[in-house]
Amino acid sequence: MSLTYTAGSLVAARGREWVVLPESAADMLVLRPLGGSEDDIAAVFPAFEEVRPAEFAAPSPSDVGDQRSAGLLRTALRIGFRSGAGPFRSLASIAVEPRAYQLVPLLMALRQRTVRLLISDDVGIGKTIEAGLIAKELLAQGEATRLTVLCSPSLAEQWQSELREKFGIEAELVLASTVSRLERGLDLGQSLFDKHPYTIISTDFIKSTRHREDFVRHCPDLVIVDEAHSCVTADDAGQGAASGTNQLRHELLRRVSADANRHLLLLTATPHSGKESAFRNLLGLVRPELASLDLESPAGRARLAEHFVARKRADVREYLTKEDGLADDSLVQRTAFPSDRWTKDEPYKLTPAYRALLDDAIAYARDRVAAAGEQGRREARIAWWSVIALLRSMVSSPAAAAQTLRTRSESATARTAQEADALGSPVAADSADSDRLEGMDVAPGAAESEEAGARLLELAERAAELVGPAGDAKLKALTRHLKGLIADGYSPIVFCRYIPTAEYLATQLEGKLGRRTKIAAVTGTLSPQQRLERIEQLAAEAAGEAGGAGSGGEAPGPAARRVLIATDCLSEGVNLQHHFDAVVHYDLAWNPTRHDQREGRVDRYGQKRDQVRVITMFGEDNGIDGKVLEVLFMKHRQIMKDLGISVSVPDETASGVTDAVVEWLLLHGRQGSQESLFDLDGHQESLDRIEREWNSAAEREKTSRSKYAQRAIHPEEVAREVAAVRAALGGAEEVRDFAVEALRDLDALVRDAGDGTGDFTAQAGGAPAGLRDALAATLGGRLVEEDRQIPFRTTPAIGRGEAALVRTDPAIGTIASYVLDSALDADTPGPRPARRCGVVTTDAVTVRTTLLLVRYRFHLTLPSRTGERQLVAEDARLLAYEGMPSRARWLDDDATAALLTARATGNTHEQLVRNQIARDLGALPDLAGHLTEYGTRLASELDASHRRVRKANEEIVRGLKVVPQEPADVLGVYVYLPQQPAAVPASTVSGAEA
Repeated sequence: MSLTYTAGSLVAARGREWVVLPESAADMLVLRPLGGSEDDIAAVFPAFEEVRPAEFAAPSPSDVGDQRSAGLLRTALRIGFRSGAGPFRSLASIAVEPRAYQLVPLLMALRQRTVRLLISDDVGIGKTIEAGLIAKELLAQGEATRLTVLCSPSLAEQWQSELREKFGIEAELVLASTVSRLERGLDLGQSLFDKHPYTIISTDFIKSTRHREDFVRHCPDLVIVDEAHSCVTADDAGQGAASGTNQLRHELLRRVSADANRHLLLLTATPHSGKESAFRNLLGLVRPELASLDLESPAGRARLAEHFVARKRADVREYLTKEDGLADDSLVQRTAFPSDRWTKDEPYKLTPAYRALLDDAIAYARDRVAAAGEQGRREARIAWWSVIALLRSMVSSPAAAAQTLRTRSESATARTAQEADALGSPVAADSADSDRLEGMDVAPGAAESEEAGARLLELAERAAELVGPAGDAKLKALTRHLKGLIADGYSPIVFCRYIPTAEYLATQLEGKLGRRTKIAAVTGTLSPQQRLERIEQLAAEAAGEAGGAGSGGEAPGPAARRVLIATDCLSEGVNLQHHFDAVVHYDLAWNPTRHDQREGRVDRYGQKRDQVRVITMFGEDNGIDGKVLEVLFMKHRQIMKDLGISVSVPDETASGVTDAVVEWLLLHGRQGSQESLFDLDGHQESLDRIEREWNSAAEREKTSRSKYAQRAIHPEEVAREVAAVRAALGGAEEVRDFAVEALRDLDALVRDAGDGTGDFTAQAGGAPAGLRDALAATLGGRLVEEDRQIPFRTTPAIGRGEAALVRTDPAIGTIASYVLDSALDADTPGPRPARRCGVVTTDAVTVRTTLLLVRYRFHLTLPSRTGERQLVAEDARLLAYEGMPSRARWLDDDATAALLTARATGNTHEQLVRNQIARDLGALPDLAGHLTEYGTRLASELDASHRRVRKANEEIVRGLKVVPQEPADVLGVYVYLPQQPAAVPASTVSGAEA
């Protein structure tokens, strides 16, 4: 006759102890190893394998550790938890420690039956992390079963790696390049979105009507939309290509959001994009009624605050302080954003030969535009875009100029003026829309006809002769700026407009910046995945150069510098702050928003530099850069200075200015470069209109930031949940102390960085083989095998071969698993940092005090939209009492936690150690009543926490249950004896060994 086991009970099978999970049935048990993870779950059939009830073994009085054992064992246990009992089911299983402010959108989401949020935090605050937290939590709770992320194709791989590495979500890429392969694996009549529960879809893919309709029919119940502002249009939008694409996306999302039961997260740092109607349309996707809210009224703003969060860096740089309304700063969290962005505009002057070439190119352009204007509107527009392509390439580099002059203009194939604009505009302009970056770094063509060919070929040959610092003063100036940055310890990214320019710079700079400087180019010729691989390769080469002297106990050599030459294929979405800390704008973009995007790759959360440097190069005598800088960039910077945030420049505004610049250049030539564009006849009215529109957009953004500031979740509510999470899972300081002590006890060589950051390095060559093998699997075999220094960082911003001092870092988890396993197995060879028993003589207590480390298991019933879920969760708690077990006086939580800091101040006799431990172990049955009562109280607190987090959603909390599983497991027993003034007998052991 087979026994029936309840969820949470312990059984013995296959030579180890297991926890029974709720998915079990009478004929099949679903088991998780005691202390194991979800990856270790197994099914056992009692009819074929022996399964018997098990009890967790009590500690052995013969296996005694020192006074640090309790703290090490508790931390090792908590780090290993992947199924915490608190209301946030996912926090124990993700590989990132979220900042406190990043919990705000999660708390907002858990108060909604169907989650609808517009997350508009500033660039670099961590919208991807916030969205990932919500997605992981909804999936963990069963509130969602399938997930799709809609993003631009250039960001798809990054989204995939973020979800996989940080949240353990394996999402399939659905791109134009992968869809054929994916469709070949489908069954007859099966949809991609039924077969693959987690997908990342490029917005290019769903432009196809067939794919779009299939997606709508089989759309997952959770959708995340990145760069959501590009998926709506203003009511007065024109009929251009960009507007048409946005209208397609808007219609798609309107249909997706029409399902009132579908969770929808919209992410954008620029919800307004300069148009109030576009903002209203965006709100309409969140909830239809939000589009018509009276946002001037307190009631309207309160309603919006339930679904809208928008914060600047200044709002979260220091969070949970007394200024946020808390009683004290005990939970304050400071986030390491760069505090300053050092910027400088660096002019350069053309060489005489280059100046003459540009003058001849302008003369050709003037003649071409004049001649085309007499032939009709189509010819005029073709000529216009060809001229812009020519001038932009000419001021970029000799390489780009030569290629453009030899290449046929794409707009020359147009049959109408409108088609010419559609073909020419994307190539010549710098759109703020990240979806339009792919393919935009190809050098455009300027040739339109056979007649112009000879003249352009002659200009191309002259351009080719100017390659190198002798003929190219811009290149020479760049070399000087890069040497300065490298000398100051920076690793810069140089952004160019065109592929030929990037490749030209990479070739010309090789060997010019010092032997220890590594250079690489990343352009649109590489796929998004290859771009990331090239960057990682560059970082690895520089790290290898620097780390080569750091093995065998020697100090590492000076850090090698890295220089990345990139086009704007990297200017949006890709996170580069771990490897680079300076930006050089080699080619001035024609929209300041593009510069913000470039700089945002390094100036964001996780950047180790307190000051990011930005150099903007411009030609003061080429007739173009100076005017663009004067009209667009100075205004943009002033608005940013006034508001503290960047206001996106609408594409039509930037295009209006640059059109005026080119018209002026053709009319006046370079010689008028000292005149102000605002003083020229014919342009004043249009420039005034542009300035009014921009000022209006800035004012709307300013009003939005103050009116719609996040007020739905009070910081006090966040603080309460942060405190609860830290109590259950531990905090950063505990993890660091644990890592240092455990590694030292395991015979690793630990060196403090000595810079006040808390960082340290460790060499694991002397550690037990089991730990070395496990670390090699997470950090890289070569790093461990060659006994190199492994950096442990207090910031989650880590590079290859480094470990973050957070509980979810794989290397920290590896150390914790080894400490826990070796404490439970007295036969483990080599050093064992933690033991399950200890006796300490200390002046920290005045009466005999016993500390217990207890593991509780809870059976949770969590209601959700898809039905009840049965879960088993774990929690580790410290309990302490004074006196003898039969007359125990139990201490409060603060006094109990303080025992972990007690240090031995005297020696303890060996026989006394054995007697004291044996007494407490023998009396454990007398403590069972209190341990059960404490577990019941803890279950009640957990129940209240779940209800508090979901307090606005009565339907979700109805039926919620938290039941403790008895008996609790006593993992450790530690006795603290008061210091006695009597003399110590000869036969003793030291407190550090007791």
